[in-house]
Amino acid sequence: MRGNRDLRLLVGAVGLSALGDTFAFIPLMLHLQEETGSGIAVASLLIAFWGPLVVLAGPAGLLVDSVESRRLLLGVSLAQAALGAALAFAFVGGLLPILVLAALLGVGLAIVQPAEFALVPVVAGPERVKQANGYVETGRYLGFALGPILGGVLAAGGATRIALLLNAASFLAVAAAAWALRARRRPERVRAAEGEPDRARDGVVFLFRDRILAVVMSVAFVSVLFFSASTPAEVFFATDFLHAGAIGYGALMTGWTVGMGIGATLLAGRVSPRLLATAALVGVAIQGAGIATPTLYLAFWLALAGFLIAGAGLGLRNVMARTLIHERVPERLHGRAFAAYNGLRNGAELIALAGGGGLVAAIGARWTLLIAGALPVLAAVAGLAVLRARREPVAAEVRAA
Repeated sequence: MRGNRDLRLLVGAVGLSALGDTFAFIPLMLHLQEETGSGIAVASLLIAFWGPLVVLAGPAGLLVDSVESRRLLLGVSLAQAALGAALAFAFVGGLLPILVLAALLGVGLAIVQPAEFALVPVVAGPERVKQANGYVETGRYLGFALGPILGGVLAAGGATRIALLLNAASFLAVAAAAWALRARRRPERVRAAEGEPDRARDGVVFLFRDRILAVVMSVAFVSVLFFSASTPAEVFFATDFLHAGAIGYGALMTGWTVGMGIGATLLAGRVSPRLLATAALVGVAIQGAGIATPTLYLAFWLALAGFLIAGAGLGLRNVMARTLIHERVPERLHGRAFAAYNGLRNGAELIALAGGGGLVAAIGARWTLLIAGALPVLAAVAGLAVLRARREPVAAEVRAA
């Protein structure tokens, strides 16, 4: 990343977005829990914020492909800063204004995320897309890792409003980074050679029409569906089965985050361009095995190693999947493709989080983690078999030609 000013700005913007979102919403969720005593209220906040990424994936992606990305990122970030400031003063007015403002912030996120990833080839150059995706993913992971810690500290000090104002300030910083970008992704240039009509659904259609992407996206959806169900189980597994307490649980989450950075940079950087899809599915299998193995033998050291390995698998999978989209999807569809990918992933997470708590109550945290890890491994193995079967006819056609 040395010497690439625009890439540093983009990585910083992605990291700040993740940081601001997490350290603002942790105190906000705690505030709702304290004021309402309702799990439904907390769940409604999460649905309001993340739901637009699922519901508006098509229109948001089409907007990204229709407007110059730097200008779009700048304008939406300024709007989010205003909404974040409004939320800082409206959060004491009851549940409704919180949900409305959270949903509007989610609409902005549905636009900003695909805009950021559509800019990656422009700022990094086509030959460094995989490496750049590794940096961008690591920036996101750092934001997600530091955000809850800072948010918890602010919540403990009764500084929810300060946290929300800092979130608004993070949007201003993202807007400043967008303003400083020199790179431009101009939709009129990428559409000129195609001459095809633009439709909001084109992104998801292409993801599942492409022979390779269809396999990777299907396995990714299934894996996220089960991996995310493990989230409610992890704290119970750490405290009730490993007897590691809050510190041990925090250590497991730290190991997970460190692993994600290793997977996104060190492991992803060693993958041949011809093996992106294979590596994505192997990443799913690694993540699943890392989660499931500690449930078979209860030892904290094994769980810590397993979560580190699982995080590395997740980091590898994410970079490979995003690089595949960059390389196999036409540039004019990048916004819609990434919006569709985000929609599929977040939709699976919302479904899993809704059912994960019930699964823990029904069969316990240990069995929930075992299932959440083992089934994605099976999905990855099936995906690798399908991938091989689909590639063999193509190879035969090439040899015959």
